[in-house]
Amino acid sequence: MPTQAAGNPIGQFFPLIAIFLIFYFIVIRPEKQKQNKHKEAVAKLGKNDQVVTSGGLHGTVVNVKPDTLVVRVDDNVRVEVDKDAITRIKTKTDA
Repeated sequence: MPTQAAGNPIGQFFPLIAIFLIFYFIVIRPEKQKQNKHKEAVAKLGKNDQVVTSGGLHGTVVNVKPDTLVVRVDDNVRVEVDKDAITRIKTKTDA
């Protein structure tokens, strides 16, 4: 039986490197950009912006604190939620 010559080690890892790069540009990078955009939008939240929390509460921002928001859900009903709990900003009203 003939013995095979050892190939170039970089040539053996090229397919794995190529798959990782494709995965990075198709999945990881767009997701990071989406997260950064959402993080910036939450940081810019202000009074009277309508938001949706991760628990499904729809409300209007009444007060902005460093780590939390006070959200008006109904008349005389205010809930304090973490900024991380905001999943969607429905509208941004200009004051």
